[in-house]
Amino acid sequence: MPDDEGHPSVEEIALGPVLSALADPLRRRVVRELAAAPDGTARTCSSFALPVSKATVTYHFRALREAGLIRQVDRGNSRMATLRRADVEQRFPGLLGILVAEPEE
Repeated sequence: MPDDEGHPSVEEIALGPVLSALADPLRRRVVRELAAAPDGTARTCSSFALPVSKATVTYHFRALREAGLIRQVDRGNSRMATLRRADVEQRFPGLLGILVAEPEE
């Protein structure tokens, strides 16, 4: 069962929701940038400079969080996002490597 913030446990991370979340090129870009950064890197949603409204950014990050790809933590008036690298690699070995190797659209 997801925690209070909507993060699924490692056992609950399922391929369907992960692939659905990664179907969007902007969400793939977020995961790709986090995967290419050092492990544990935390960034605000706005630091990705996605070319969409704030409400749409919130929607994209919720999709990534609920799929189990990122963990978000409140930091005052913003949320910091980190890649759940170990959890994703445990469930789907090699997936992050494929995303990092994918050319930008």
